[in-house]
Amino acid sequence: MRSPSRDDPASWYRDSIAVELEPCGPLEGEARADVCVIGGGVTGCSAALHLAERGYSVILLEAGEVGHGASGRSGGQILPGLGTDIGTVEQALGLTRAREIWEMSREAVRLTAELIERHAIPCELAWGYLHAAVKPRHVRELETFREHLARDYAYPALEWLEGDALREHVVTDAYPAALRDREGGHLHPLNYTLGLARAAQRAGVRLHSRSAARDIQRGTPATVVTDGGRVTADFLVLATNAYHGGLVPELSGRVMRAANYMIATAPLGADQAARVLPRNDALSDANFVLDYYRLSADRRLIYGGEVSYDGREPPRLQARMDVKIARLFPVLEGVPIDYRWGGDVAITLNRAPDFGRLGANLFYAQGYSGHGMALAGLAGKLLAEAIAGQSERFDVFAAMPHRQFPGGRALRKPLLVLATHFYKLRDRL
Repeated sequence: MRSPSRDDPASWYRDSIAVELEPCGPLEGEARADVCVIGGGVTGCSAALHLAERGYSVILLEAGEVGHGASGRSGGQILPGLGTDIGTVEQALGLTRAREIWEMSREAVRLTAELIERHAIPCELAWGYLHAAVKPRHVRELETFREHLARDYAYPALEWLEGDALREHVVTDAYPAALRDREGGHLHPLNYTLGLARAAQRAGVRLHSRSAARDIQRGTPATVVTDGGRVTADFLVLATNAYHGGLVPELSGRVMRAANYMIATAPLGADQAARVLPRNDALSDANFVLDYYRLSADRRLIYGGEVSYDGREPPRLQARMDVKIARLFPVLEGVPIDYRWGGDVAITLNRAPDFGRLGANLFYAQGYSGHGMALAGLAGKLLAEAIAGQSERFDVFAAMPHRQFPGGRALRKPLLVLATHFYKLRDRL
């Protein structure tokens, strides 16, 4: 069993890899491409794949191994919508644009399924997602959300569950009600990311792991410098998300890294699994600092929760997560925890994704705020469209206004930690 570490990619996902890539060692020497993609998560792999399918020569640089970041360590939930309420988008862009973004978020889920089928990616795709109320306030909020989507977005996939109907999907007394979204689902995130990378390689992408971008020399063309070489390209795609590292100063402060923590139990018996998630749905609760979980194909409970914005593991993390699971599912008493791990996501101030371009040839997509497993795949497709000169859909997302986190470099994290403490207290009310 491994302890969680923000920089250690060890996890149950790493021990259940089912996709093998062609050799993709570090970049050495000079290289030339139409497009250089920086970042080997879902965004970068999807962008590289879609660009190669359009006939571009593409080099992808990944600082670690493909899927090292959130793409390979997440809860694996693929959901319509964004990391923020769709009302935030309405307020910023108006209802018409918000509807376009909502429909593209649905497209992102469909695209995920299409890519899995087309490229035969073995990633345990399953359908069904529950958004669960923890307290009466959440019940009212979920009712309002369902009415809003039905009225203004004609969204048909939400089903209201409570009582016995809810227990048919999750066997616990912890939730007074939930919305089940038929269009949501879950998968093995690392195998999905590796599957996209394999498809990109087969389409002609030159993929280099352990090739961190140390510097970007802007211009037309631009140059990306690594420890072992450099890539000259007509276009750059920045797909680093939480692992930006100050590479592009204009983007510093627009996202913050947040560490999330997960566990995987030993495989459950069939009877135990049926007394936890009998319909194999994924679930997230409605707290601001939320918990989320699902079953793997071999019937492990994959459970995530707790958050840290200051780079330090929360106190008593292991005990707190164990207590949560025991309260939710007494049937799991005595089931061993085989894996514990952590990883970073990137959040924006308004929790909406941040897409854009800097100059004529540097494009980026970041800040999915914990909601990027499906949306990042679409982001890669939209980046490819924009580079090909068809930027209308990319620009709908790029129009979303974003501000830097307040406080400057010295105070950003302390202020965010204080805000998070407020919301944690609110979650308890």
